[in-house]
Amino acid sequence: MLLKYFYDSALAHASYMVGCQRAKEALIVDPGRDIQQYLDMAKKEGLRIVAVAETHIHADYVSGARELADRIGAKLYVSDEGPDDWKYQFAEQYDAQLLKEGDAFQLGKIKFEVLHTPGHTPESISFILTDQGGGADEPMGIFTGDFVFVGSIGRPDLLEEAADVVGSAAEGAQQLYESVEKFRQLPDYLQVWPAHGAGSACGKGLGAIASSTVGYEKRFNPALQFHEESKFVDYILADQPDAPKYFAVMKRVNKEGPIVLGHHWSLPSLPIEELSKTGDGTLLDVSAVTEFSEAHVPGSINIPVSMLSPWAGWLVDYDHPVYLIGAAEQLDEAVRILHKIGVETMKGYFLRSEITKAGKAEQSYVNATPEEVQEKLDAGEVQLIDVRSDSEWKQGRIEEAQHHFLGHLPNSMAELDRSQPMVVHCQSGMRSAIATSLLQKEGFQVINLAGGFGSWQKKGLPTCGTEGATCSAS
Repeated sequence: MLLKYFYDSALAHASYMVGCQRAKEALIVDPGRDIQQYLDMAKKEGLRIVAVAETHIHADYVSGARELADRIGAKLYVSDEGPDDWKYQFAEQYDAQLLKEGDAFQLGKIKFEVLHTPGHTPESISFILTDQGGGADEPMGIFTGDFVFVGSIGRPDLLEEAADVVGSAAEGAQQLYESVEKFRQLPDYLQVWPAHGAGSACGKGLGAIASSTVGYEKRFNPALQFHEESKFVDYILADQPDAPKYFAVMKRVNKEGPIVLGHHWSLPSLPIEELSKTGDGTLLDVSAVTEFSEAHVPGSINIPVSMLSPWAGWLVDYDHPVYLIGAAEQLDEAVRILHKIGVETMKGYFLRSEITKAGKAEQSYVNATPEEVQEKLDAGEVQLIDVRSDSEWKQGRIEEAQHHFLGHLPNSMAELDRSQPMVVHCQSGMRSAIATSLLQKEGFQVINLAGGFGSWQKKGLPTCGTEGATCSAS
Protein backbone atom coordinates (compact mmCIF):
# COMPACT_ATOMS: atom_id res chain seq x y z
CA MET A 1 0.00 0.00 0.00
CA LEU A 2 1.08 3.55 -0.72
CA LEU A 3 -0.10 6.56 1.32
CA LYS A 4 0.79 10.08 0.21
CA TYR A 5 -0.03 13.25 2.16
CA PHE A 6 -0.84 16.58 0.48
CA TYR A 7 -1.13 19.81 2.47
CA ASP A 8 -2.36 23.18 1.25
CA SER A 9 -1.03 25.65 3.82
CA ALA A 10 -3.17 28.50 2.44
CA LEU A 11 -6.31 26.61 3.49
CA ALA A 12 -4.80 24.33 6.19
CA HIS A 13 -6.28 21.50 4.11
CA ALA A 14 -4.98 17.93 4.07
CA SER A 15 -5.80 15.38 1.39
CA TYR A 16 -4.46 11.92 0.73
CA MET A 17 -3.59 9.49 -2.03
CA VAL A 18 -4.05 5.82 -1.21
CA GLY A 19 -2.46 3.49 -3.74
CA CYS A 20 -2.63 -0.24 -4.28
CA GLN A 21 0.67 -0.99 -5.98
CA ARG A 22 -0.41 -4.49 -6.95
CA ALA A 23 -3.44 -3.17 -8.85
CA LYS A 24 -1.55 -0.01 -9.91
CA GLU A 25 -4.58 2.03 -8.85
CA ALA A 26 -5.00 5.02 -6.57
CA LEU A 27 -7.81 6.80 -4.73
CA ILE A 28 -7.84 10.39 -3.46
CA VAL A 29 -9.42 11.21 -0.10
CA ASP A 30 -10.95 14.72 0.26
CA PRO A 31 -9.26 16.24 -2.81
CA GLY A 32 -8.76 19.95 -3.29
CA ARG A 33 -9.63 21.70 -6.53
CA ASP A 34 -6.03 21.75 -7.76
CA ILE A 35 -6.02 18.16 -9.04
CA GLN A 36 -2.78 18.40 -11.00
CA GLN A 37 -0.79 17.61 -7.86
CA TYR A 38 -2.56 14.25 -7.60
CA LEU A 39 -2.16 13.47 -11.30
CA ASP A 40 1.56 14.25 -11.11
CA MET A 41 2.09 12.08 -8.04
CA ALA A 42 0.13 9.16 -9.53
CA LYS A 43 2.24 9.32 -12.67
CA LYS A 44 5.43 9.43 -10.61
CA GLU A 45 4.35 6.33 -8.65
CA GLY A 46 3.14 4.44 -11.70
CA LEU A 47 -0.50 4.48 -10.58
CA ARG A 48 -3.81 5.40 -12.19
CA ILE A 49 -6.32 7.42 -10.16
CA VAL A 50 -9.59 5.53 -10.36
CA ALA A 51 -11.63 6.92 -7.46
CA VAL A 52 -12.36 9.71 -4.99
CA ALA A 53 -13.56 9.19 -1.42
CA GLU A 54 -15.06 12.27 0.23
CA THR A 55 -15.90 12.50 3.92
CA HIS A 56 -18.51 15.28 3.68
CA ILE A 57 -19.70 18.32 1.76
CA HIS A 58 -16.89 20.72 2.55
CA ALA A 59 -17.51 24.31 3.67
CA ASP A 60 -14.08 25.91 3.45
CA TYR A 61 -12.81 25.01 -0.01
CA VAL A 62 -14.06 23.84 -3.39
CA SER A 63 -13.75 20.07 -3.60
CA GLY A 64 -11.81 18.49 -6.45
CA ALA A 65 -14.10 15.45 -6.50
CA ARG A 66 -16.14 16.57 -9.50
CA GLU A 67 -13.05 17.75 -11.37
CA LEU A 68 -11.50 14.29 -11.01
CA ALA A 69 -14.73 12.54 -11.97
CA ASP A 70 -15.24 14.72 -15.03
CA ARG A 71 -11.67 14.93 -16.32
CA ILE A 72 -10.38 11.39 -15.72
CA GLY A 73 -13.50 9.36 -14.96
CA ALA A 74 -12.72 8.76 -11.28
CA LYS A 75 -15.48 6.92 -9.43
CA LEU A 76 -17.09 8.88 -6.58
CA TYR A 77 -17.53 7.36 -3.13
CA VAL A 78 -19.65 9.92 -1.28
CA SER A 79 -22.07 10.06 1.62
CA ASP A 80 -25.75 9.17 1.36
CA GLU A 81 -26.32 9.91 5.05
CA GLY A 82 -28.10 12.92 6.53
CA PRO A 83 -31.22 14.79 5.39
CA ASP A 84 -32.25 15.28 1.77
CA ASP A 85 -30.95 18.87 1.86
CA TRP A 86 -27.40 17.53 2.16
CA LYS A 87 -27.20 15.03 -0.67
CA TYR A 88 -24.72 15.31 -3.55
CA GLN A 89 -26.80 16.67 -6.43
CA PHE A 90 -24.15 16.11 -9.12
CA ALA A 91 -23.19 12.52 -8.22
CA GLU A 92 -25.77 10.95 -10.54
CA GLN A 93 -23.94 12.46 -13.54
CA TYR A 94 -20.93 10.23 -12.86
CA ASP A 95 -20.02 6.74 -11.76
CA ALA A 96 -20.81 7.06 -8.07
CA GLN A 97 -21.47 4.85 -5.07
CA LEU A 98 -23.54 6.48 -2.34
CA LEU A 99 -22.44 5.32 1.08
CA LYS A 100 -24.08 4.66 4.41
CA GLU A 101 -22.93 3.35 7.78
CA GLY A 102 -21.52 -0.16 7.45
CA ASP A 103 -20.87 -0.02 3.71
CA ALA A 104 -17.48 -1.04 2.36
CA PHE A 105 -15.57 -0.78 -0.91
CA GLN A 106 -12.22 -1.93 -2.27
CA LEU A 107 -9.23 -0.41 -4.01
CA GLY A 108 -7.38 -3.49 -5.14
CA LYS A 109 -6.53 -5.25 -1.88
CA ILE A 110 -7.25 -2.19 0.29
CA LYS A 111 -10.57 -2.16 2.10
CA PHE A 112 -12.47 0.96 3.15
CA GLU A 113 -15.30 0.69 5.70
CA VAL A 114 -17.77 3.51 6.25
CA LEU A 115 -18.55 4.97 9.66
CA HIS A 116 -21.28 7.62 9.88
CA THR A 117 -19.85 10.39 12.08
CA PRO A 118 -22.33 13.31 12.03
CA GLY A 119 -22.04 16.48 14.05
CA HIS A 120 -19.74 18.72 12.08
CA THR A 121 -22.23 18.12 9.28
CA PRO A 122 -25.17 15.69 9.21
CA GLU A 123 -23.83 13.68 6.26
CA SER A 124 -20.24 13.35 7.56
CA ILE A 125 -18.65 9.92 7.21
CA SER A 126 -15.22 8.51 8.06
CA PHE A 127 -13.28 5.79 6.24
CA ILE A 128 -11.58 2.96 8.13
CA LEU A 129 -8.72 1.49 6.07
CA THR A 130 -7.46 -2.10 6.16
CA ASP A 131 -4.45 -3.09 4.05
CA GLN A 132 -5.46 -6.63 3.13
CA GLY A 133 -2.74 -6.74 0.51
CA GLY A 134 -0.21 -6.65 3.30
CA GLY A 135 -1.89 -9.57 5.02
CA ALA A 136 -3.74 -7.54 7.65
CA ASP A 137 -7.22 -8.50 8.80
CA GLU A 138 -7.52 -5.54 11.17
CA PRO A 139 -7.58 -1.84 10.21
CA MET A 140 -4.56 0.45 10.08
CA GLY A 141 -6.17 3.87 10.30
CA ILE A 142 -9.16 6.13 9.82
CA PHE A 143 -9.72 9.13 7.54
CA THR A 144 -11.77 11.38 9.79
CA GLY A 145 -12.34 14.36 7.50
CA ASP A 146 -13.53 17.23 9.71
CA PHE A 147 -14.76 14.93 12.50
CA VAL A 148 -11.64 14.39 14.64
CA PHE A 149 -8.54 16.53 14.17
CA VAL A 150 -5.20 16.34 15.92
CA GLY A 151 -5.96 17.98 19.27
CA SER A 152 -9.46 19.12 18.34
CA ILE A 153 -12.79 18.15 16.83
CA GLY A 154 -15.00 19.52 14.07
CA ARG A 155 -17.25 22.41 15.03
CA PRO A 156 -21.00 21.67 14.90
CA ASP A 157 -22.18 25.25 14.40
CA LEU A 158 -21.17 25.92 10.79
CA LEU A 159 -24.60 25.26 9.31
CA GLU A 160 -26.11 27.76 11.73
CA GLU A 161 -23.31 30.33 11.62
CA ALA A 162 -22.58 30.29 7.91
CA ALA A 163 -25.66 28.79 6.27
CA ASP A 164 -28.38 30.17 8.58
CA VAL A 165 -29.81 26.75 9.49
CA VAL A 166 -31.43 27.83 12.76
CA GLY A 167 -31.06 25.38 15.64
CA SER A 168 -28.56 23.17 13.87
CA ALA A 169 -25.65 24.04 16.20
CA ALA A 170 -27.14 22.42 19.30
CA GLU A 171 -28.43 19.44 17.33
CA GLY A 172 -25.05 19.04 15.67
CA ALA A 173 -23.26 19.16 19.02
CA GLN A 174 -25.46 16.33 20.31
CA GLN A 175 -24.79 14.29 17.18
CA LEU A 176 -21.10 15.01 17.54
CA TYR A 177 -21.12 13.63 21.08
CA GLU A 178 -22.66 10.39 19.78
CA SER A 179 -20.00 10.24 17.05
CA VAL A 180 -17.29 10.73 19.68
CA GLU A 181 -18.70 7.73 21.55
CA LYS A 182 -18.23 5.68 18.34
CA PHE A 183 -14.67 6.97 18.06
CA ARG A 184 -13.93 5.86 21.61
CA GLN A 185 -14.76 2.27 20.64
CA LEU A 186 -12.07 2.16 17.93
CA PRO A 187 -8.74 0.44 18.65
CA ASP A 188 -6.16 2.75 20.20
CA TYR A 189 -3.52 1.82 17.62
CA LEU A 190 -5.48 3.19 14.65
CA GLN A 191 -3.81 6.11 12.91
CA VAL A 192 -5.95 9.24 12.54
CA TRP A 193 -5.74 11.08 9.21
CA PRO A 194 -7.76 14.35 9.36
CA ALA A 195 -8.65 16.79 6.58
CA HIS A 196 -7.33 19.92 8.31
CA GLY A 197 -4.49 21.25 10.41
CA ALA A 198 -3.74 24.34 12.47
CA GLY A 199 -5.28 27.51 11.07
CA SER A 200 -8.53 26.02 9.80
CA ALA A 201 -11.81 27.63 10.89
CA CYS A 202 -13.48 24.19 10.91
CA GLY A 203 -12.63 23.79 14.60
CA LYS A 204 -10.83 25.44 17.50
CA GLY A 205 -7.30 24.74 18.64
CA LEU A 206 -6.29 22.39 15.81
CA GLY A 207 -2.83 20.92 16.15
CA ALA A 208 -0.06 21.40 13.58
CA ILE A 209 0.93 17.71 13.55
CA ALA A 210 -0.09 15.88 10.37
CA SER A 211 -1.54 12.77 12.03
CA SER A 212 -2.18 11.11 15.34
CA THR A 213 -3.65 7.90 16.78
CA VAL A 214 -7.03 7.10 18.25
CA GLY A 215 -5.42 6.28 21.59
CA TYR A 216 -3.47 9.53 21.77
CA GLU A 217 -6.55 11.59 20.92
CA LYS A 218 -8.59 9.76 23.54
CA ARG A 219 -6.02 10.72 26.15
CA PHE A 220 -5.09 14.26 25.16
CA ASN A 221 -7.64 15.78 22.77
CA PRO A 222 -9.52 18.37 24.93
CA ALA A 223 -12.83 17.64 23.21
CA LEU A 224 -12.59 13.95 24.07
CA GLN A 225 -12.24 14.51 27.81
CA PHE A 226 -15.97 15.09 28.36
CA HIS A 227 -18.05 12.07 29.31
CA GLU A 228 -21.30 13.93 29.91
CA GLU A 229 -23.22 15.17 26.87
CA SER A 230 -24.25 18.49 28.41
CA LYS A 231 -20.67 19.43 29.35
CA PHE A 232 -19.43 18.36 25.93
CA VAL A 233 -22.07 20.48 24.19
CA ASP A 234 -21.19 23.53 26.30
CA TYR A 235 -17.50 23.09 25.50
CA ILE A 236 -17.84 22.52 21.78
CA LEU A 237 -20.19 25.47 21.21
CA ALA A 238 -18.05 27.95 23.15
CA ASP A 239 -15.34 30.20 21.67
CA GLN A 240 -15.40 28.85 18.12
CA PRO A 241 -13.61 31.05 15.55
CA ASP A 242 -15.75 33.32 13.37
CA ALA A 243 -17.20 31.37 10.45
CA PRO A 244 -16.36 33.14 7.17
CA LYS A 245 -19.50 34.01 5.24
CA TYR A 246 -18.23 32.21 2.13
CA PHE A 247 -18.65 28.88 3.96
CA ALA A 248 -22.34 28.99 3.05
CA VAL A 249 -21.37 29.46 -0.60
CA MET A 250 -19.00 26.49 -0.45
CA LYS A 251 -21.69 24.24 1.00
CA ARG A 252 -23.98 25.06 -1.91
CA VAL A 253 -21.22 24.83 -4.55
CA ASN A 254 -19.95 21.46 -3.32
CA LYS A 255 -23.47 20.08 -2.98
CA GLU A 256 -24.59 21.17 -6.44
CA GLY A 257 -21.21 20.57 -8.08
CA PRO A 258 -18.53 23.19 -8.81
CA ILE A 259 -17.72 24.37 -12.31
CA VAL A 260 -15.27 22.03 -14.03
CA LEU A 261 -12.16 24.07 -14.83
CA GLY A 262 -10.66 21.60 -17.28
CA HIS A 263 -7.06 21.41 -18.48
CA HIS A 264 -6.51 24.84 -19.97
CA TRP A 265 -8.41 27.42 -17.91
CA SER A 266 -6.57 30.73 -17.65
CA LEU A 267 -7.40 34.29 -16.60
CA PRO A 268 -7.05 36.80 -19.46
CA SER A 269 -4.83 39.86 -19.30
CA LEU A 270 -6.82 43.05 -19.80
CA PRO A 271 -5.62 46.28 -21.47
CA ILE A 272 -5.46 49.39 -19.30
CA GLU A 273 -8.33 50.92 -21.28
CA GLU A 274 -10.65 48.34 -19.73
CA LEU A 275 -9.93 49.66 -16.22
CA SER A 276 -12.61 52.31 -16.57
CA LYS A 277 -15.16 49.69 -17.67
CA THR A 278 -15.09 47.50 -14.58
CA GLY A 279 -18.40 49.01 -13.42
CA ASP A 280 -19.85 47.43 -10.30
CA GLY A 281 -17.18 44.75 -10.20
CA THR A 282 -14.50 44.39 -7.51
CA LEU A 283 -11.01 45.65 -8.29
CA LEU A 284 -8.94 43.35 -6.08
CA ASP A 285 -5.31 44.40 -5.70
CA VAL A 286 -3.19 41.51 -4.37
CA SER A 287 -0.02 43.59 -3.91
CA ALA A 288 1.81 43.94 -0.60
CA VAL A 289 0.15 46.43 1.77
CA THR A 290 3.17 48.76 1.72
CA GLU A 291 3.04 48.99 -2.06
CA PHE A 292 -0.73 49.51 -2.07
CA SER A 293 -0.61 52.22 0.60
CA GLU A 294 1.88 54.23 -1.45
CA ALA A 295 -0.14 54.14 -4.69
CA HIS A 296 -3.25 52.35 -5.92
CA VAL A 297 -6.21 52.64 -8.25
CA PRO A 298 -9.06 54.61 -6.62
CA GLY A 299 -11.92 52.26 -5.79
CA SER A 300 -9.74 49.16 -5.50
CA ILE A 301 -9.44 47.04 -2.36
CA ASN A 302 -6.26 45.41 -1.12
CA ILE A 303 -5.96 41.81 0.03
CA PRO A 304 -2.35 40.62 -0.37
CA VAL A 305 -1.82 37.13 -1.78
CA SER A 306 -0.64 35.89 1.61
CA MET A 307 -3.98 36.92 3.15
CA LEU A 308 -6.37 35.90 0.38
CA SER A 309 -7.42 32.54 1.78
CA PRO A 310 -8.69 33.83 5.14
CA TRP A 311 -10.11 37.18 3.98
CA ALA A 312 -11.26 37.07 0.35
CA GLY A 313 -14.14 34.81 1.36
CA TRP A 314 -15.31 37.44 3.83
CA LEU A 315 -14.85 40.51 1.68
CA VAL A 316 -15.22 39.66 -2.02
CA ASP A 317 -18.73 39.83 -3.48
CA TYR A 318 -19.32 36.42 -5.06
CA ASP A 319 -22.19 37.75 -7.17
CA HIS A 320 -20.26 40.45 -9.06
CA PRO A 321 -17.29 40.41 -11.46
CA VAL A 322 -13.80 40.35 -9.93
CA TYR A 323 -10.78 41.96 -11.61
CA LEU A 324 -7.31 41.32 -10.22
CA ILE A 325 -4.42 43.78 -9.98
CA GLY A 326 -0.91 42.63 -9.19
CA ALA A 327 2.51 41.62 -10.41
CA ALA A 328 2.80 38.69 -12.81
CA GLU A 329 4.42 36.49 -10.16
CA GLN A 330 1.52 37.10 -7.74
CA LEU A 331 -1.39 36.44 -10.05
CA ASP A 332 -1.12 32.67 -10.61
CA GLU A 333 -1.19 32.02 -6.87
CA ALA A 334 -4.01 34.53 -6.37
CA VAL A 335 -6.14 32.82 -9.02
CA ARG A 336 -5.41 29.39 -7.54
CA ILE A 337 -6.52 30.48 -4.07
CA LEU A 338 -9.61 32.30 -5.30
CA HIS A 339 -10.68 29.26 -7.31
CA LYS A 340 -10.22 27.10 -4.22
CA ILE A 341 -12.70 29.23 -2.28
CA GLY A 342 -15.21 29.36 -5.10
CA VAL A 343 -14.71 32.80 -6.64
CA GLU A 344 -15.94 31.96 -10.12
CA THR A 345 -16.58 35.49 -11.41
CA MET A 346 -12.97 36.48 -12.17
CA LYS A 347 -12.97 38.30 -15.52
CA GLY A 348 -9.33 39.22 -15.99
CA TYR A 349 -6.29 40.95 -14.54
CA PHE A 350 -4.35 44.19 -14.84
CA LEU A 351 -0.60 44.24 -14.30
CA ARG A 352 0.33 46.71 -11.61
CA SER A 353 3.40 47.83 -13.54
CA GLU A 354 1.20 48.87 -16.47
CA ILE A 355 -1.22 50.66 -14.17
CA THR A 356 1.65 52.60 -12.60
CA LYS A 357 3.13 53.43 -16.00
CA ALA A 358 -0.25 54.73 -17.19
CA GLY A 359 -0.58 56.94 -14.11
CA LYS A 360 -3.73 55.17 -12.88
CA ALA A 361 -2.41 54.49 -9.34
CA GLU A 362 -3.55 57.89 -8.12
CA GLN A 363 -4.50 57.25 -4.51
CA SER A 364 -2.61 56.51 -1.29
CA TYR A 365 -3.17 56.44 2.45
CA VAL A 366 -1.15 57.31 5.55
CA ASN A 367 0.42 54.81 7.96
CA ALA A 368 0.75 56.60 11.31
CA THR A 369 2.94 55.62 14.25
CA PRO A 370 1.38 54.85 17.66
CA GLU A 371 2.73 58.13 19.03
CA GLU A 372 1.15 60.10 16.19
CA VAL A 373 -2.18 58.35 16.71
CA GLN A 374 -2.10 58.98 20.46
CA GLU A 375 -1.51 62.67 19.81
CA LYS A 376 -4.49 62.82 17.43
CA LEU A 377 -6.71 60.95 19.92
CA ASP A 378 -5.74 63.32 22.73
CA ALA A 379 -6.63 66.26 20.49
CA GLY A 380 -9.97 64.70 19.55
CA GLU A 381 -9.05 64.79 15.87
CA VAL A 382 -9.79 61.15 14.98
CA GLN A 383 -11.94 58.19 15.91
CA LEU A 384 -10.33 54.76 16.43
CA ILE A 385 -11.63 51.53 14.87
CA ASP A 386 -10.40 48.11 16.06
CA VAL A 387 -10.94 45.37 13.42
CA ARG A 388 -9.55 42.42 15.42
CA SER A 389 -11.57 39.36 16.41
CA ASP A 390 -13.87 39.22 19.44
CA SER A 391 -11.37 37.13 21.39
CA GLU A 392 -8.54 39.62 20.75
CA TRP A 393 -10.78 42.53 21.71
CA LYS A 394 -11.68 40.87 25.01
CA GLN A 395 -8.03 40.23 25.87
CA GLY A 396 -7.11 43.91 25.77
CA ARG A 397 -7.76 47.06 23.78
CA ILE A 398 -7.28 50.79 23.45
CA GLU A 399 -9.86 52.60 25.58
CA GLU A 400 -11.10 54.94 22.85
CA ALA A 401 -11.56 52.22 20.22
CA GLN A 402 -14.81 51.06 18.64
CA HIS A 403 -14.91 47.37 17.73
CA HIS A 404 -15.79 46.38 14.15
CA PHE A 405 -14.43 42.95 13.20
CA LEU A 406 -12.87 43.01 9.73
CA GLY A 407 -15.02 40.20 8.38
CA HIS A 408 -18.20 42.08 9.30
CA LEU A 409 -16.94 45.53 8.30
CA PRO A 410 -18.76 45.70 4.92
CA ASN A 411 -22.05 45.23 6.77
CA SER A 412 -21.27 47.58 9.66
CA MET A 413 -20.03 50.63 7.74
CA ALA A 414 -23.42 52.30 8.06
CA GLU A 415 -22.78 52.54 11.81
CA LEU A 416 -19.56 54.54 11.34
CA ASP A 417 -19.25 58.31 11.66
CA ARG A 418 -18.22 59.92 8.37
CA SER A 419 -17.79 63.39 9.88
CA GLN A 420 -14.38 62.70 11.40
CA PRO A 421 -11.26 60.95 10.10
CA MET A 422 -10.64 57.49 11.51
CA VAL A 423 -7.61 55.45 12.45
CA VAL A 424 -7.93 51.70 11.91
CA HIS A 425 -5.92 49.11 13.77
CA CYS A 426 -5.57 45.35 14.26
CA GLN A 427 -2.82 43.42 16.04
CA SER A 428 0.01 43.95 13.55
CA GLY A 429 -1.24 46.43 10.96
CA MET A 430 -1.98 43.88 8.21
CA ARG A 431 -5.71 43.29 8.65
CA SER A 432 -6.21 47.00 9.32
CA ALA A 433 -4.50 47.72 5.99
CA ILE A 434 -7.19 45.61 4.31
CA ALA A 435 -9.85 47.47 6.31
CA THR A 436 -8.30 50.81 5.33
CA SER A 437 -8.67 49.95 1.66
CA LEU A 438 -12.32 48.93 2.15
CA LEU A 439 -13.16 52.13 4.01
CA GLN A 440 -11.26 54.36 1.61
CA LYS A 441 -13.16 52.80 -1.29
CA GLU A 442 -16.40 53.89 0.39
CA GLY A 443 -15.20 57.46 0.82
CA PHE A 444 -14.04 57.47 4.45
CA GLN A 445 -10.99 59.48 5.54
CA VAL A 446 -8.71 56.73 6.86
CA ILE A 447 -5.32 56.31 8.50
CA ASN A 448 -3.76 52.91 9.23
CA LEU A 449 -2.03 52.39 12.59
CA ALA A 450 1.40 51.05 11.65
CA GLY A 451 2.32 47.98 13.69
CA GLY A 452 -1.15 47.80 15.19
CA PHE A 453 -2.05 47.06 18.80
CA GLY A 454 1.18 45.11 19.26
CA SER A 455 3.27 48.17 18.45
CA TRP A 456 1.01 50.34 20.63
CA GLN A 457 1.67 48.04 23.60
CA LYS A 458 5.42 47.95 22.97
CA LYS A 459 5.48 51.74 23.12
CA GLY A 460 3.89 51.58 26.57
CA LEU A 461 0.82 53.53 25.50
CA PRO A 462 -2.36 53.11 27.58
CA THR A 463 -4.59 50.05 27.14
CA CYS A 464 -7.44 48.51 29.10
CA GLY A 465 -8.80 45.02 29.59
CA THR A 466 -5.28 43.67 30.12
CA GLU A 467 -2.95 43.40 33.12
CA GLY A 468 -5.72 44.50 35.47
CA ALA A 469 -6.61 47.74 33.66
CA THR A 470 -10.40 48.00 33.60
CA CYS A 471 -12.19 49.41 30.56
CA SER A 472 -14.80 52.04 31.31
CA ALA A 473 -17.17 50.51 28.74
CA SER A 474 -17.55 46.95 27.42
